[in-house]
Amino acid sequence: MKKYTLLLCSLFFLGSISAQDKTTDEDAFFIRSIYDKALTDGRAHDWLMYLTQEIGGRLSGSPEAAAAVEYTRQMLDSMGMDTVWLQPCMVPHWIRGEKEQCRMISSRMGTVDLNGVALGNSIGTGKQGVSGEVVKVESLDEAEELGKQGKLKGKIVFYNKRFDQKQVSTFAAYGGAVGGRVYGPTIAAKYGAVGAVVRSMTNKTDDVPHTGSTVYRDGHECPAIAISTMAADELETALETENVRLYFRTMCENLEPKRSYNVIGEIKGSEYPDEIILVSGHLDSWDIGTGAHDDGSGCVHSMDVIHLLKQLDYKPKRTLRCVLYMNEENGGAGANAYRDSSNLRNEFHMAAIESDRGGFTPRGFTAEGDEEIFNDRFKQMIAWLPLLEPYGLEFKKGGSGADVSKLRSQKGLLIGFLPDSQRYFDYHHTPADAPDVVNKRELELGSAAITALVYLLDKYGLK
Repeated sequence: MKKYTLLLCSLFFLGSISAQDKTTDEDAFFIRSIYDKALTDGRAHDWLMYLTQEIGGRLSGSPEAAAAVEYTRQMLDSMGMDTVWLQPCMVPHWIRGEKEQCRMISSRMGTVDLNGVALGNSIGTGKQGVSGEVVKVESLDEAEELGKQGKLKGKIVFYNKRFDQKQVSTFAAYGGAVGGRVYGPTIAAKYGAVGAVVRSMTNKTDDVPHTGSTVYRDGHECPAIAISTMAADELETALETENVRLYFRTMCENLEPKRSYNVIGEIKGSEYPDEIILVSGHLDSWDIGTGAHDDGSGCVHSMDVIHLLKQLDYKPKRTLRCVLYMNEENGGAGANAYRDSSNLRNEFHMAAIESDRGGFTPRGFTAEGDEEIFNDRFKQMIAWLPLLEPYGLEFKKGGSGADVSKLRSQKGLLIGFLPDSQRYFDYHHTPADAPDVVNKRELELGSAAITALVYLLDKYGLK
């Protein structure tokens, strides 16, 4: 009897292993088919070329942003999704105006032009421009301290924080430096400065200035520009031996907010329609480039996920939703509108994926979430690594994305697509962020990586 029982147990165990192996084989074969389809029949690169070459920079409130909304709506509608709709949101309408001017006007070298661009949301100087003696600071705390001592009044504050080149992740270096751009101008204005100048947010030394948002608080506003890293080095060197006066002129202004839209497409799940798996990018980009990496790539990645699964005749168990957010760059109005609408309808995003780190070679995904659910659900994802590691993918704890992070209260898993980061800030927020710097194959591999993860999330769920 004991032998008979042992035999049954052994057969049951072997049967379980066999079934598990079969499931793993099925998953491996399907993921291989995703990659095959992405690399031979993906649409991401074609869509990106249209967004960047035919439409161009898509700053919120601009005609180009409106054109991008209509184009991507049509593309999603052509895929045969269950529902495609536009979700309204009121967005800032900031315009750059005439080309910026910036120069050192009193130094031993005489008048020296510096390459600079206005920061997004900055007020303009007016036709006369502004000038003042330069005060260099390395941090927000240093600016606050000098301001309390009355040393910033009537001056131009130069935020000179560099990227930490020892950081392997350039996003970590960006996070350590970007505070000067975001909050530096309002701190300068708080203490009476007439303007603020920021070293561009990049680990590269070149003469290309990088724009990006600044945020004013409590009514403290002064004009603000970013100068290239080469220009910042030149200004820093001059300040080592003498007092320097700087002049800059910007004609940017903030107009009345305008109505715009998030673009949303959805396929209802066959078994668990109330569990949403979201793929997303942001449709807007800065005006001085075409936003190929930031974030045209993220948008076409997300669209291609739907396209690839449709081409493979995959029938999702859970609801798949593609969201192309508006106004990530200078306000976050689209993400706020989406969050508020979703929460009002008591929706549950089981997983929300954002691609907003460029179209470079995929390295994996980072994930975050409410501490109540995060560890258990992250462990479930880790179990899928044997299926994804052959494609060079890994999972890490970390941030997700500016847009999907606003869904944290729904207690789903928030995921950020992670490509190689080393070249991203060569192009970020510059005229160089153009279609020619996006490699077609790398872009397609990104579509495949995200689609593979969506497939696993949909098939197995997260509990």
